[in-house]
Amino acid sequence: MTLDVQLVGNAMQMAVVNLAAGQTVYSEAGKFLFCSDDVVIETKLSQPDAPGQPQGQPAGAGGFGGLLRGAMDAGKRMLAGESFAFQHFTTRGGDGLLALAGVLPGEMRVLELDGATTWFAEKDAFVAAEAGVKFDIAFAGARQGFSGGEGFVLEKFTGLGSLLIAGAGNFVDINPAEYGGRLRVDTGCVVAWDQNIRYGVERVGSLNRQGVMNAVFGGEGLSLATLEGDGRVILQSMTIDGLAKALAKNTGAGDKKTGAGMGGLFGGSAD
Repeated sequence: MTLDVQLVGNAMQMAVVNLAAGQTVYSEAGKFLFCSDDVVIETKLSQPDAPGQPQGQPAGAGGFGGLLRGAMDAGKRMLAGESFAFQHFTTRGGDGLLALAGVLPGEMRVLELDGATTWFAEKDAFVAAEAGVKFDIAFAGARQGFSGGEGFVLEKFTGLGSLLIAGAGNFVDINPAEYGGRLRVDTGCVVAWDQNIRYGVERVGSLNRQGVMNAVFGGEGLSLATLEGDGRVILQSMTIDGLAKALAKNTGAGDKKTGAGMGGLFGGSAD
């Protein structure tokens, strides 16, 4: 059963889910906004069982083994900087209303997993998913991690059902095959891509004068992400690092408007 989701808003979207009887949605902690009174909320270390799978019986494990596996998965998520536990949402019988959102101003996207396609996403992109979608942590490799910083730890999604992701700014869907087969992207602009895309990291320019200028003053750092293949890529227009720098730069902007502090001498914004 496809999840009934409506994306509401522009600058800060939220997902309003009509949760049907028998459906279970799980999300990372901190993504819940509100729900109707008939929605049951439970916090657990493990993901919900896929439809048709015996309750409390993760594939290949049961009883104490299932508990141990859940604890190991939670520990792996915590080490990767993800939520330690999941929130599970179900209804008491009838349809329920549930609202979720990301933590940054930006867009959300609903991806429908068909059971055969794997999706990868950067950290913190995951908002929520149906019980049939499996959330896991993947590692891009030491080279990508040491070179790119972002992209070393990835979110991996398989299974069947609806997946909700979020990012900063506006989203754009693009297929590298339509632009020569390869894209070079600021590592912070990558949100998600499907299994047909090869993800990598390359250095910005050569180790010469221009290469140093690009790295130091170009604003991109030492590396760019590379995306190759014939598949779907989702990029975002705002990076978390860029947002943090903009907020830090404008801290104390009120002093500029009143002429107080050093900012008032050079900011040119005093009325």
